[in-house]
Amino acid sequence: MRRALMLALALFSLPVLAVEPKPFSASYTADWKQVPVSGSAERSLQKLDDGRWQLVFKASMLVAGLTEQSTFTVDGDTFLPQSYKFERNGLGKSKDVEFDFDWSQKQVIGSDRGNPVRFPLNRGMQDKSTYQIALQHDVAAGEKSMSYQVVDGDEVETYDFRVLGEEVVRTAAGLIDAIKVERVRDPTQSSRKTILWFAKDWDYLLVRLHQVEKDGKEYQIMLKSGTVDGKNVEGRRD
Repeated sequence: MRRALMLALALFSLPVLAVEPKPFSASYTADWKQVPVSGSAERSLQKLDDGRWQLVFKASMLVAGLTEQSTFTVDGDTFLPQSYKFERNGLGKSKDVEFDFDWSQKQVIGSDRGNPVRFPLNRGMQDKSTYQIALQHDVAAGEKSMSYQVVDGDEVETYDFRVLGEEVVRTAAGLIDAIKVERVRDPTQSSRKTILWFAKDWDYLLVRLHQVEKDGKEYQIMLKSGTVDGKNVEGRRD
C-alpha cells in the first residue's frame, strides 16, 4: 500500500512534458452548395524564429475571401495565444477582427469590426483559430468530449465538442482513416452544425470540415494535398 502511494506521488510530481506540434501545410477544395464554382483553401502551421508558432487559414471563392492568422506559444501542455487577426471581404458584410493576448497584464486587447475590445485573460482561453490546434491535440490524446473557452468577438464563448467515431474520408490524396468530431450546440439556441474529420495516421491533420449555417447554407472544405512534418500526406488507394 505504501509503495503504491509513493509511486502515485512520484507520478504526480513528474514535470509536464511540453506539447510540440508538428508543422504542416494543407490545401483544400472549398465549396458552397449555393455557389456553382468551387473555391480553394489553405491551412498551415509553422514555427517562427522567435519560438512562437503561426497558424494561417486562407479561403477564396469568386470575389469572396477570408484570412485568419494566429500566433501562439506552448507552455507545458497548454497552448497560449499571442495574437489573432481575421479579415473577410466580398461575401456578405466585410469583417475585421484583431486581438493581442497580453499574458503579463492578463488582458485581451483589440477590436471587432472597429469596436474596441478589452477583457480579462485567463490561462486556458483560446482564440477562434488556436482552439482548433487544442482540439487536434486532444483528439490525438484519445479524448471523447472537449470544451474550450474561446474569445469570440467581444465575448468569451464555450465551445463544446464530442467524438462521433471513426470514418474513412475519400480525398484527392487517397482514402484517409479519420476521427469524426462534431461541435455540440444547444438546438434551442442555434441551428448551426459543424463536423470535422482528423486524419489518424497524419498527426490528426484536418482533412474535412462540413458547416451548415443557421440560414441553411452549407460550406465544406476537403483535403487535396498536404504535408505533415515534411512528409507528403498519402492515403490508401482503391
